[in-house]
Amino acid sequence: MNLRDIARKAQVSKSTVSRVVNGEPHVSEKTRQRVLAVIQQEHFTPNPAARALVTRRSNIIGVTIPQTVNVFFGDNSYFPMLLQGIAESANKRNHAMLLWLAESNEARSTFAQRVIRHREPDGLIITSIIDGDPLFEHLLQRKRRFVMVETPPSHAEQISYVSVDNVGAAREAVRHLYDIGRRRIAHITGDMLIQDALDRLRGYREMMQECRLLDESLILPGQFNADVGYAAMKQLLPLRPDGVFCGGDTIAAGAIRAIQDAGLRVPDDIAVVGFDDLDVATTTRPQITTIRHSVQQVGFTAAQLLIDILDERVKHPHQIMLPTELIIRGSTVN
Repeated sequence: MNLRDIARKAQVSKSTVSRVVNGEPHVSEKTRQRVLAVIQQEHFTPNPAARALVTRRSNIIGVTIPQTVNVFFGDNSYFPMLLQGIAESANKRNHAMLLWLAESNEARSTFAQRVIRHREPDGLIITSIIDGDPLFEHLLQRKRRFVMVETPPSHAEQISYVSVDNVGAAREAVRHLYDIGRRRIAHITGDMLIQDALDRLRGYREMMQECRLLDESLILPGQFNADVGYAAMKQLLPLRPDGVFCGGDTIAAGAIRAIQDAGLRVPDDIAVVGFDDLDVATTTRPQITTIRHSVQQVGFTAAQLLIDILDERVKHPHQIMLPTELIIRGSTVN
């Protein structure tokens, strides 16, 4: 059936059916329900190409992940959990998802061009953006509609994003280590080009200064993976830390392995705190004390916010901060 057939059966105009199908206003609820009943009865599915011509919408949202495939499918479950939330939200709102993954060692400028040239998505969800990133700059200049996952590196007041209070959560993690008697508390950061990692470092520094314990030699730059966590922890061991706050759970898992390989015990000799509450936090032994925030909920909320912006239900820019919680496990308390 086509729109004309649906209109005839529902005893309304073709334009009314079109407004109902496209979710537009100015249709009474009684008429809308009558049209929807006919659509359901006849198992009618709108032609996406024809619908796009009318609405100028593809009902496709793009998701960009400028990370290598190895990182995506490796020991870090962050991105799969994030995509699960995005996909769930998109499905509920009858949108498709188009995913861009960076190739191994692909320059950010090349990756940005691949995304920019593709005009089909109505809007974008972007992740792991660094300051000066060509994709970030292009989207700002062209005033494309997008939502960031994580805190923007700059122009935060102009950008819609979903994040958590990384500074406050890092302070809470360090305070926990202090409260259980640790005084030489080290920090292995995440990727220092990403704002979330910088904010977690800031929270660490603030709390250590308040406790009058800050020692810059106990700070090592890292990446969000276990091998870097392992290598950084080996570098820290001669400095005799008794606690370590890691910028991510995969970093913490690597740090725990390095501590154990050195013949030391977690948490007796060195207590460890991670961040994100990924799968690895409960599969590592001992299980990792961490800052929990629902990565899946971040993805779900980001997709919901983007579609609301596209539907003009909320004004752009719009920022959402989701809650965090300290989850205490065996890596800090026996």
